[in-house]
Amino acid sequence: MSNMALYKREVKGSFKLLIIFCAVITMYVSVIINMYDPQMMKMLDSFTEAMSELMASVGMKANSADLLGFMVSYLYGFILLIFPMLFCILRGNGLIAKYVDKGSMVSLVAAPVKRRTIAFTQVKVLVSGILLLVFYSTIVELICAESGFPGELDITALLVLNGGLLCLHLFIGSICFLSSCIFSDTKYSVAFGAGIPAFMYVLQMLANVGGKAENAKYFTFFTLFNPDGMIAGESGAIAGIFVLLAGSVMLYVLGIMTFERKDLHI
Repeated sequence: MSNMALYKREVKGSFKLLIIFCAVITMYVSVIINMYDPQMMKMLDSFTEAMSELMASVGMKANSADLLGFMVSYLYGFILLIFPMLFCILRGNGLIAKYVDKGSMVSLVAAPVKRRTIAFTQVKVLVSGILLLVFYSTIVELICAESGFPGELDITALLVLNGGLLCLHLFIGSICFLSSCIFSDTKYSVAFGAGIPAFMYVLQMLANVGGKAENAKYFTFFTLFNPDGMIAGESGAIAGIFVLLAGSVMLYVLGIMTFERKDLHI
């Protein structure tokens, strides 16, 4: 159902972006995990308490009880959300809308390949990139944690947590892909594909601050990704991840169907 020639070409097009984001993730993950020592934790906690609202907005909390809790506080509220999300936005737009906008989609649909095959291949390209980023992040976390603090990381909980992270980014990617399929102009594709996840993240930041703004959590899908709840094995947190996974499948399918029926004017 997919076209291997197109898949290989598009994966090659993702290579530079993946290298950049992997390098950034490596830097942040290694630095943050190596800060897990009494002196650095004390300094980070005092900084977090001094700027409590700002730090809370990106999910950073003081007084983490263990290594995984420390990683959740300083990695899963901003770093591991924003950078894979940027990859989804940048790559999602380039898979369909960019071809249509430049008029080069004619070379794809003119070949003896069904539109459904083209769209499904592009979904595979985006999903492959997301899988690689999350898998790479997991490997870097394991290496840094085990080399610096052997035996202190709950590996099973980390794998569950990153499974949830994967589902979140698959959902974000599905929004970007659907926007790319709906709009023929890249400026609209980017506006919606980037605007919706970015707006949802801003709402999550407001909800994290607490107070009256906490009600914003009911209007953003980021609420469905609850790292603390997942680590604790809460059923509601696990259910939220399955909702994200089901939603991503639905949006990817809707994107493929939209592209099949799209008037390309070619």
